[in-house]
Amino acid sequence: MTSKIKVDNINKVSDDSNIIKKCGSTITIGSCGASVALASGATQTGFGTPSSSVLWCTTAKTSPFTAADKVGYFVNTTGGVVTVTLPASPSAGDVVAIKDYANTFDTNNVTVGRNGSKISGQCIDATLSTEGDSIKLVYVDGTKGWVNVQTDDTVIGNAFIAATGGTVTTSGDYKIHTFTSSGCFQVTAVGNPTGSDKVSYMVVAGGGGGGYSAGNSSGGGGAGGFREGKCTADPYTASPLNAPAGLPVSVQTYPITVGAGGAAGTPGAPVKGASGANSVFGPITSAGGGGGGAVTGSAPCAPGVAGGSGGGATGYVSPGSFPISGGAGNTPPVAPPQGNAGGTANARYASTGGGGATAAGANSSPGDNVAATAGGAGATTSINGSPTSFAGGGGGAGYGPPSPAAKGAGGLGGGGDGGGNCRGTMTGAAGTANTGGGGGGGGYSSPISPVCGTGAAGGSGIVIIRYKFQ
Repeated sequence: MTSKIKVDNINKVSDDSNIIKKCGSTITIGSCGASVALASGATQTGFGTPSSSVLWCTTAKTSPFTAADKVGYFVNTTGGVVTVTLPASPSAGDVVAIKDYANTFDTNNVTVGRNGSKISGQCIDATLSTEGDSIKLVYVDGTKGWVNVQTDDTVIGNAFIAATGGTVTTSGDYKIHTFTSSGCFQVTAVGNPTGSDKVSYMVVAGGGGGGYSAGNSSGGGGAGGFREGKCTADPYTASPLNAPAGLPVSVQTYPITVGAGGAAGTPGAPVKGASGANSVFGPITSAGGGGGGAVTGSAPCAPGVAGGSGGGATGYVSPGSFPISGGAGNTPPVAPPQGNAGGTANARYASTGGGGATAAGANSSPGDNVAATAGGAGATTSINGSPTSFAGGGGGAGYGPPSPAAKGAGGLGGGGDGGGNCRGTMTGAAGTANTGGGGGGGGYSSPISPVCGTGAAGGSGIVIIRYKFQ
């Protein structure tokens, strides 16, 4: 006996089979224990949602929300990142789907909050960062948690670097390790690209010492080499010398060397300022600043010394011997350059400033008894959480009038002022500790004195490492 189902007209297969019946507005198909089969090629609607299927919400989501079981969501990140929080206390078979509505997940990511459950076996949130991405997450069990079954792609969670060493501070989602003396940076977890697997860094070497010229004036010390690399996503404001890539790290211990400042030139040999010591972090080495030039009697010590930034020259030589060059900067060469040359002396008596991270030491003007020149400016960065300047050149020392204004100023970033002449402060000022600033050159003294007119030591270097930790 055949059966037909028509609107408001249901014929039963038999009076006693109770296979199809109508009761009010409810239609029951099949009896207890029986099954209902669809013929080949037939389709069904309204029989409920299979356990692996979702019903799609067609109103695109543009702000954070908590997903519900068996629902798919179109997420529009055109206006910014969106966080989708998975259901709390899920049961096996729960399913949530997410689709990139505007193909902007690569510009503004979606964070999938795990809400206490694992994602792909990891206790970390996930990030969707592929243009046009779509996933379907099924909750399996407490071991694997939510697993993506949409494609063969693995949903990767945000894993972050963890490390120890130095003085540790926090700025937002970033940790900052500051080394003012040598030590170790120990990476205990490396993270991944969606969290963090690179660090931003700044490595500054020790500044060069200012020169000593008995009875004459001396050049300022060059700043320690300045090198910086900022991770692309790191939000701080870097210096103009930034190498925009950061540095990949692995689980290991990285020795950190913080270079000392160079000693000042002293009576006897050598009378030039000593060069600063290198600072090192992994493959990044910043060269110590060059010492300032000096003379004693007829000794040919006038040119500055090459280094991360070069030392300034002394102008006290016989007429007709100019110009006298400052020490070369960016020695050995790296890109971006780690420093600049010391100033060139073009006049008798007055000396020049050492080079800085972003500017050379100033050249002196032609003519006798002109004013000494300033050290080159350093670089300003916010890697430590606030704008701070490093690696300024030491100022050149004065000889004749005007007095005491004849001395050269230290460069921005810890460079020490040069000494004046016998009517003012003759001793140069030291570079500031942990800036890599060059020491100021020693000024003219009359009568000649081993105390008056000495140069000053360069400032010690510093290493700062920064990374996202959450």
